[in-house]
Amino acid sequence: MEFKDYYQTLGVNKSASADEIKKAFRGLARQHHPDKAKPEDRPAAETKFKEISEAYDVLGDAEKRKKYDMLGSNWDQYGSAGAGCGRGGFPGGGFRRAGGMGQGGFEEFHFGGTGFSDFFEQFFGGAGGGDPFGRGGGGMRRGPTRGQDVEAEIMVPLHEAYSGAERTVRLERVNQQTGERKENSYKVKIPAGVKDGQRIRLGGQGEPGSGAGSGDLFLIVRLAAHPDYEVKDKDLVYTLELPAWDAALGAQKEIPLPNGKRVRITVPEGAKTGTRVRLRGLGLPGKTAKGDLFVEYAITAPAPTSDAQRALWEQLREAD
Repeated sequence: MEFKDYYQTLGVNKSASADEIKKAFRGLARQHHPDKAKPEDRPAAETKFKEISEAYDVLGDAEKRKKYDMLGSNWDQYGSAGAGCGRGGFPGGGFRRAGGMGQGGFEEFHFGGTGFSDFFEQFFGGAGGGDPFGRGGGGMRRGPTRGQDVEAEIMVPLHEAYSGAERTVRLERVNQQTGERKENSYKVKIPAGVKDGQRIRLGGQGEPGSGAGSGDLFLIVRLAAHPDYEVKDKDLVYTLELPAWDAALGAQKEIPLPNGKRVRITVPEGAKTGTRVRLRGLGLPGKTAKGDLFVEYAITAPAPTSDAQRALWEQLREAD
């Protein structure tokens, strides 16, 4: 397993502020977003976009970043810490990557197709764990016991959450006692309107039980950050950068939607930074109705690049 230098992926140093990390992510994500790539270049763009999104998922989260910074040069020692460690191989927390003693012995789980790398899965993602009532998990018990549930995180880009999608997820089980490996692939339906933290259940696909049913496989949704949209429950917020002349004179602008379509809006004369335009029903789907899309104006004033441009700005200032 290869160590992932997330700082290098985003092109920032380890002392970068949260704002600097966000700015770096947005620039790279816009550059490598699959929607902007030619059809023949889309697979490579998707791979690069996932790498960027994974790096930001960790460095953009204060707690994950703290854990990541703890790894240092000894990152591989944490990965072999085993079931006695907490979430992602860190001491404490009660979060285990692999299951307890189910039918056939100790099992370890490896995932593919979740959008995250093996490195992320080992330290921040994949998991197993029973419950305190004996319906799964480790320990020696008499009588039939249900297999423990298994969890992993799955990265869902905004366009999939917007329109829904179907993904193929691979699960490899490794029996720690016999070394036997078994891999299964599952078609997973990503429902339109899925939320960050929502759990998608694959019944009976967890650890086998001992004289009882198998546990379940749960995929925990992590919405990939988008360079242009902010998600607020079912609503979306899109920041529209307006050059000063468009803000002053008004303009017609096209707003891209997560599904690739576009909607045209009219920016009135004298538009001001922070003003929001509400586009009803263009947000994420909900149980009863779709959310809204809010377009927020951000006025920009680019620096003059020539004497002629500077002269025009001077004329405007004098005319005010």
